[in-house]
Amino acid sequence: MKIILCPNPFRDKGLKAARSAEKILVEAGAQIEYCFPFPVERANVGGDGGPKIREMKTELPTADFLVCFGGDGTILHAAKDASSFGVPIVGVNMGSVGFMAELEQGEVGQLKRLLTGDYGLENRMLLDVRVLREGRVLFRATALNDAVITKGAVARVIDLQVFGDKALISNVFGDGVILATPTGSTAYSLSAGGPIVEPTAENIIMTPISAHTLQAKAMVLNKERRIDVTVPKQSRKTAYLSVDGGKAFKLYAGDTVEVVRSRRSLCLVKLSGKSFYEVINQKLERRSRA
Repeated sequence: MKIILCPNPFRDKGLKAARSAEKILVEAGAQIEYCFPFPVERANVGGDGGPKIREMKTELPTADFLVCFGGDGTILHAAKDASSFGVPIVGVNMGSVGFMAELEQGEVGQLKRLLTGDYGLENRMLLDVRVLREGRVLFRATALNDAVITKGAVARVIDLQVFGDKALISNVFGDGVILATPTGSTAYSLSAGGPIVEPTAENIIMTPISAHTLQAKAMVLNKERRIDVTVPKQSRKTAYLSVDGGKAFKLYAGDTVEVVRSRRSLCLVKLSGKSFYEVINQKLERRSRA
């Protein structure tokens, strides 16, 4: 069995947690390869003394599991590639909260259960996001958490129109709007007043950000809806799109952000046996103390 260890070197200092997991997994009979979730200069993580780091897209086609060491951001980085090849992910939390991480750092011993089949699998919905300008596609991305359309630094508020299958859902006048998956319902959407949705559900959650009208409410939409968020043609303000917290794409008057359920999904490994309700209560309590 081939298992890729994917540490965030800025969270897992010296790759200590990953090396500890490597020892456990090798003793259990696994083949181990190391990949980083994003480009990192080798000199920044200990020079040539550590394990050989390989390319993610080269190793994933023949991998059975991908184990991420970091926070939710690490899993978000790795999720795009892992979902393309159908490789299940296990998250080991090295961050402050880590809603998507299955294990804490002190629980890496449970990873040996991957080799005995003593685990469960959980599929998570993804969103495909496109930006269209005068009929041309200028931007594509896949979201595990959310697509966020927000105002620029100078603009006080922006006016957006949200459509579901070409029918007007809402006019959003405020700081912007979030279109989230159930997995992303506990991220930015939650902070903006959106609902918590069980992560295995399949819905699109629309959450206005600091809306300047009482009529703008968060809504849970059907998974099959095609959601279009348009910047009105008469608008003099620009907006910005960010997918899973990535680099912002500038939107102009007349642009449309199209969001649909992806044909792909992300598979997460379940080892802890904890229910979603146990996890969410534990994580939210930890975040309130931070």
